[in-house]
Amino acid sequence: MYKSIIVGTGPSGLTAAIYLARANMEPLVIEGPEPGGQLTTTTEVENFPGFPEGIMGPELMANMRKQAERFGAKFLSGWVNGVDLSKRPFKLQIEGQGELEAETIIVSTGASAKYLGIPGEKDNVGRGVSTCATCDGFFFRGKRIVVIGGGDSAMEEASFLTRFASEVELVHRRDELRASKIMQDRARTNDKISWSLNRTPIEVLSNGMGVTGLKVRNNETGEEETIEASGVFVAIGHTPNTGFLNGQLDMDEHGYIKTKPGSTETSVPGLFACGDVQDNKYRQAITAAGSGCMAALDCEKFLEGSITQDWSQSL
Repeated sequence: MYKSIIVGTGPSGLTAAIYLARANMEPLVIEGPEPGGQLTTTTEVENFPGFPEGIMGPELMANMRKQAERFGAKFLSGWVNGVDLSKRPFKLQIEGQGELEAETIIVSTGASAKYLGIPGEKDNVGRGVSTCATCDGFFFRGKRIVVIGGGDSAMEEASFLTRFASEVELVHRRDELRASKIMQDRARTNDKISWSLNRTPIEVLSNGMGVTGLKVRNNETGEEETIEASGVFVAIGHTPNTGFLNGQLDMDEHGYIKTKPGSTETSVPGLFACGDVQDNKYRQAITAAGSGCMAALDCEKFLEGSITQDWSQSL
C-alpha cells in the first residue's frame, strides 16, 4: 500500500515526486518504456530556466530523478497494464510486478507526438527531425525548413518557424488543408512560407550528421521529388498516453484527461493529472514541471482531508 503512486517520469512526474518525497509521502514512481519522457529524445534544452548555457535533455531528466531519489522517492520499471479506479485504495496492474495499491495516483504519462513512420524519420530525431517548433526552432536560424501537416498546428508551427528560418516549405499529402480559414490565411500571407500540396512524404534524407532534405511523391504525377532542407518538423498531432485508464474518468474527445480549472483534480477523487496528458495547448517542459508541483500539492491536501469534493460535475 502506497500513499501515492506516480505513473510517468517526464518533467511533471519527476517534479511531483520531488515535492511528495520532500513532504515525507514516500511516493513510488512507475517508469514506462521511455524513462524521462520526450525530453530524453531532445538534444539541447535552452528554454528551461536556470541553465543559461542550455542543458542536454537526458541530463536534465537524470538530474530531476536524482533529486527525487535524494528525498526518498522510489522507482519501479514496468508497464501499467490497467487500473481499477472504482474505489480506494486504487489498484494498478504492473506487467511483471503484479498488483499494487495506492491511496492516490498522479498520472503524468504525457502525450506522444505522432510520426509518419517513413524511413529516416526516427533515426534523425534530434538531428534535424523535430515535433516541437517552440523547442527547436532556434537551432535552424537562417536555414531552410520543411513542415509536414495540414491542420492548425502545422500552420502555427510554420508561421512560428519563419522567425528563424530563411524559408519554410509546408508539405501536405492532400491539395486541401484541414486548418481553419484564419490559420490558413495567416500562413498564406507569410512571404517566407512556400507550399508543396498534394505530396506524400516518403523518406527523410540525411548525410549521417543531420537532415539534408525530404523525399516526397507527387500524387498527381506519381514522380518522386526531393525538397532540400536542414530541418523537418512533423506537425500531425499528438496522442495522450491514457489508454491504460480504460475510460474510467472524464477525458475530452482527443483522450486528454479533463482537470478542474486551476487544479490537477480529475473526475475521480484521489486521482490527479499533470503534464502533457492533460495539456494539449502548451506542451512545454516548464509548464509540465509546474503542473507536477500542483499535482503533488493537491495530492498532499487530499490525503490530509482538505480536498473531499467530487468535481466530476464541474469538469
